[in-house]
Amino acid sequence: MTLIFAMCLFAFTMSITPGPVNMVILTSGLKHGVRRTIPFVAGSTIGFIALLGMIGLGLGAILSGLPVFEDVLAVAGSVFIAYLGWQIMHSDSEMKADDQQCPGFWQGALLQWLNPKAWIACMSGISAFALHDEYGKLGVFLLLYFTICLLTQLSWAIVGSKISIFLSDDHWRKFINRVMGGSLIAIAAYLVFTHFL
Repeated sequence: MTLIFAMCLFAFTMSITPGPVNMVILTSGLKHGVRRTIPFVAGSTIGFIALLGMIGLGLGAILSGLPVFEDVLAVAGSVFIAYLGWQIMHSDSEMKADDQQCPGFWQGALLQWLNPKAWIACMSGISAFALHDEYGKLGVFLLLYFTICLLTQLSWAIVGSKISIFLSDDHWRKFINRVMGGSLIAIAAYLVFTHFL
């Protein structure tokens, strides 16, 4: 029971804290509402669980022996995160249901695989709970993490949709788009900066 509680606490802490995925979800919830954000949430949750499972099955051990992988992940992940930030900063501030601007399932899944925070969470969780050869425990961890990740990401979408109620002025929506997009660009710059220095 203590192990399950520790796993839940770890999953909750890593899932609820701000990061690139949660910033995109918040912005999408703000602009498109919860219902239209669900595909991105589903993609990011499934993408993360797939990454966590692959690392638990040995991918992490293989890749940790390749230092160039960390460099490629840092650059590719930061470029993708900055790209999403740029799109948000320059997106139309009108509150409308636009399929072309609403992030979807595959963007969510891809963002997790390019997100250094996701890799750190996966590697840390697998190591902390010694799940490398414990497939039963790994399965429990994946199930717990899936549930918690899904619920916390939905909470970010709900918060975004609730904030939209207070942003009836177009200037405020533009400001929020710039702040959220700028936050993603700052996260991307920070990730590259801390990795290479």
